[in-house]
Amino acid sequence: MKVKWLINAVVMGCSGSVFANTGPIISGPDVSVVLDGFYQDGQRAFSHRDEGFGLGHTELGLTGSVDDKFRGVLTGIFESHHGSTEIELEEAFIETLALPAGLKIKAGRFLSEFGYLNSKHTHEDAFTERPGVYRALLGSHYFDDGIQVSALLPTEFYLAVSAEAFSGKKMDAGFDDPATVGVVAGKIETGSDIGDSNSWMLGLSVLRNGNGHMQFGEHDHDHSEHEHGGHDHSSHDHGEHNHGPAYTGRMLYGADLTWKWAPQGNYKYQNLRFTAEYLYLDDLYDERFSSLDGAPSSLSGFYGAFVYQFNPNWSVSSRYSQFDHMSNHDVHGHGDHAHGHFVDEQLKEIDFAIAWHSSHFGVVRAQVSQQDYLDKRDNIVSLQYIMTFGAHGAHAF
Repeated sequence: MKVKWLINAVVMGCSGSVFANTGPIISGPDVSVVLDGFYQDGQRAFSHRDEGFGLGHTELGLTGSVDDKFRGVLTGIFESHHGSTEIELEEAFIETLALPAGLKIKAGRFLSEFGYLNSKHTHEDAFTERPGVYRALLGSHYFDDGIQVSALLPTEFYLAVSAEAFSGKKMDAGFDDPATVGVVAGKIETGSDIGDSNSWMLGLSVLRNGNGHMQFGEHDHDHSEHEHGGHDHSSHDHGEHNHGPAYTGRMLYGADLTWKWAPQGNYKYQNLRFTAEYLYLDDLYDERFSSLDGAPSSLSGFYGAFVYQFNPNWSVSSRYSQFDHMSNHDVHGHGDHAHGHFVDEQLKEIDFAIAWHSSHFGVVRAQVSQQDYLDKRDNIVSLQYIMTFGAHGAHAF
């Protein structure tokens, strides 16, 4: 039924402009498709992706002007999991086109501007999966229902700000009566050119999750099942299938830096990009040991990535990422007096990829990764293709 509904939405959307005879004359929506297929030998921690052959983040999108004042976007996602196909509506929003002073308002379901990668579709990435800290704290990419106000400020250099309010349902830690507006977020980013060949951008982000942290006693959940047996985080080693983050807290902070180089600003023949991000989650809530004395209250992680396109058809990329958290061993006591022995855990990943670009619309990628986690080292080999057809907007910086 979901597939039939999505196909009907595309057909109705494409035909709507034919029968409309009032208001401004606007052409029908642009239709785009992004096909993402892969083979993966091995599996990453906190990953939503199965081993073997699978359908990745495949998109069916509609984009078009409503009139001269609004634009609409609809993006449906198809992914395979355990032999079945899952369908999810990732984007369904309108945004303004004609507000003064560089202002823009977006409302509906959309990707948050938090961080550098999150606001981008995954097919824009230079790797088969996002870094471990993104998978653990943002579910790879955080999108939700809400409203966003952004502004491009009239300065000689690039300076933009945004503020968002979301339902927060994708980051709900389990409240019986969650807040109507569960998540608020904000970002400021600035950047400039250095000569004709270099440019940079720096971003600072903050996200407050009103439903992502609970003090023990605020909630009527029975934590006794989590107070025995020396629980650790191995349940995430090969990831229960969950589209939300593995960890939530009250405050999430982010800092990102991107530097790009291209000879005389011409990216067609040769270019180099470096990106680094650091994420810090504070006031952690984790029901596996939230009631235990001495439980950790924060988690953090980072990554740094280089992407070098040395001619129009070939690029190589490398990335190191690390996510620091804790596991709980040797629980003592009972009820409110229970406490545990917490051990530092680190998820470390090194990725190397080479990609052949048949054009701007087609990529075939081979990637080798090494993952160190829970005293185990895994080597992961991935093959991926990403093919785009139909209308598709330019990628962001």
